Parts: sequence; structure tokens; C-alpha cells
Amino acid sequence: MANSSSDSIDFSLPDQDGHPVALSDYAGRYVLLIFYPGDDTPVCTRQLCDYRDNWEVFDQRRVSLLGISTDTVASHQQFRAKHNLPFPLLADTDKTVCRAFGMLGLFGAAKRGYVLIGPDASILYSDAELLPVTRKNSAAIAAIIDAHKHK
Repeated sequence: MANSSSDSIDFSLPDQDGHPVALSDYAGRYVLLIFYPGDDTPVCTRQLCDYRDNWEVFDQRRVSLLGISTDTVASHQQFRAKHNLPFPLLADTDKTVCRAFGMLGLFGAAKRGYVLIGPDASILYSDAELLPVTRKNSAAIAAIIDAHKHK
């Protein structure tokens, strides 16, 4: 699903502290869902730390980030604290959200993918990497946001 303008799917998942986070909590705002295969893996760590190091890319565009993988709350808590990530990591342990957004990989882990959701809960952009070792850096994500944010 490369680009879409359908309605998003509301969901609620526990964050790294076990608190429920619903997509509807972000109603009226732009949200970028970052699906990633696993905590503390080399590519995922580089990817999420790049977003941390270039946080102004998202802050200036007023886009909230939510990281989603099939890892546990405890794994997310450790990973987020270890790397000082400024955005929530959501635990989709039953894989329903990954599946609903087409981001569940063959072996049960999340694909590396991106879903930009508009303030009206429409999906403005959705894409999954063909290979789990490739990733979009913060500059590429900024270009995607800029291209789709004001359509």
C-alpha cells in the first residue's frame, strides 16, 4: 500500500510503561506510525536513534511519532530508556495493529513501515520497506511528510 487516503483504524496499545495509548488520543493532529521489527536490533536502533537525533524534523512539522513493534512492554521500556527516545513505543504483542495496517511480516515480526495519518484520521501515506535492512532516514521522512501533509 504505497499511498492511500482511506480512513485510519483506531486502536489502543500499551506504551513502554504499560499505559494505554489510542490513536484517537491524537485526534486533530498529524501522526506518523513507525513500524519496526525489533528493539535493540542494529537497523532498528540506528533508525529510531536517527529520529531522536533529528527530532526537530518532526517537531517543526507538528507530527507526533508512535513506534510500534511486536515486542513486549518490558522490552520497549528498556530500549526506550537505553537510547533516550523522545516518543512512545507501543507493544503490539498480539499483532492486531500490525496486521490491520498491512505491516506484519512473514515470521510474525512487524515489517519496517511508515503510516502518516492526518488530523481527520485519514491515511495520507503508507509504505513498507521491501527489505527489513533498509530504512528511511529523518530527511526522507521529512520529504514524505511535506509531500502529503497539505494535500
